[in-house]
Amino acid sequence: MTPKDPGKLTDHISLGTLTRIVPRYIVDEVLAETNRREQRSRTLPAHLVVYFVLALSLFTDGYEEVIRKLVNGLRFARVWSREWTVPTTAALSRARTRLGEAPLRALYEAVAQPLAIPGTPGAWVGEWRVMAIDGVMIDIPDTAENRAEYGNSADDDTVRPFPQIRAVGLAEVGTHAVVAVALGSIYQGERELTQALADQLEQDMLLTADRGFYSFELFRELMATGAPLLWRVSSTVILPVLKTLPDGSYLSEIVAPSLKHARTRIDADKVADIRLATHIPVRVVEYRVHTEQGTSDTFRLITTILDFEQAGAAELAGAYHERWEEESAFREIEIYLRAGKGIRSKKPELVRQEIYGLFLAHYAIRAFMVEAADTVDMDPDRISFTRTLNIVRRRITDPAVFSPLRETDPP
Repeated sequence: MTPKDPGKLTDHISLGTLTRIVPRYIVDEVLAETNRREQRSRTLPAHLVVYFVLALSLFTDGYEEVIRKLVNGLRFARVWSREWTVPTTAALSRARTRLGEAPLRALYEAVAQPLAIPGTPGAWVGEWRVMAIDGVMIDIPDTAENRAEYGNSADDDTVRPFPQIRAVGLAEVGTHAVVAVALGSIYQGERELTQALADQLEQDMLLTADRGFYSFELFRELMATGAPLLWRVSSTVILPVLKTLPDGSYLSEIVAPSLKHARTRIDADKVADIRLATHIPVRVVEYRVHTEQGTSDTFRLITTILDFEQAGAAELAGAYHERWEEESAFREIEIYLRAGKGIRSKKPELVRQEIYGLFLAHYAIRAFMVEAADTVDMDPDRISFTRTLNIVRRRITDPAVFSPLRETDPP
């Protein structure tokens, strides 16, 4: 009996564990929305190239070796009856160029959502999901096009070994899941890129930020989203004590810099559009942190949660220190996924494509870790990211993850 045609090899391509988070049907929907579906059959169809870009985030090998990792499981399992030549690096580069940035960006935006459920340790303060914003600089290849777009060009006096791209992310603290990212050049500050994340905030999110992000204007703009804020500020910010509260915090206000000495007063709670306010009431939590080395540091936090009964000073201080988990998330992306090797793409659009793939791969791994933690009632922070990454890598090359049948074939 002649065996049934198992279909195209590329229809079987899978990323194992990751396809549960980034399933093929969503990839197809995104390709249709971004007009990247093929008009003719190709050895490297668009959906395969999407998964190839994700695989680039998981392996530091060259292009041809990465694509081999995706197909060798099928060859081992003998589920493919026709020859399929491994594409050359040039062919894979052309396929990435055809795909462009838009599908990976749209796919990341469609998939990345907060992961914590009620009871996830470190993820909540009362009714609010603890979120954080933070930034990272990522090295990219030293090409003329990348330098022109991202800095360190001929007219840039700053000497850097590589051009860099700046990424500012919005992360869920309790799960390390980065659910939104804004990309820019070294000439765009973290505050500017944070503005692009404003529409990702929800009223059930408590947004934490380090003192480097604070400005009156940015604080006011993000407050207008309805999400409560918990930000550290420097000692130079004037915070008069207006009323001391039972939990040790106190009520104060922040004032627009240009109006510190003006007599006109527009309170945040007295204008229809908060973005017009020049005075914003805040609650202040101050405390000192002592280290084993005998040093100490003073923390000054301001929050828009004015009622201490909704969230006490100690609870808010604990939530702020959880925000350092986002720094761990960026370390996982920059060091563990890429092994400190940065981005490999030589053109700006492909740089962005690769970075969206990088954040998407990290999100999928974190989602897998949260699922695993939930099954044993464990804090996701107690699961090793590197061990999980190694499991995912093995699953990609494991023949067991590839189905030898088409959906229309009988078992």
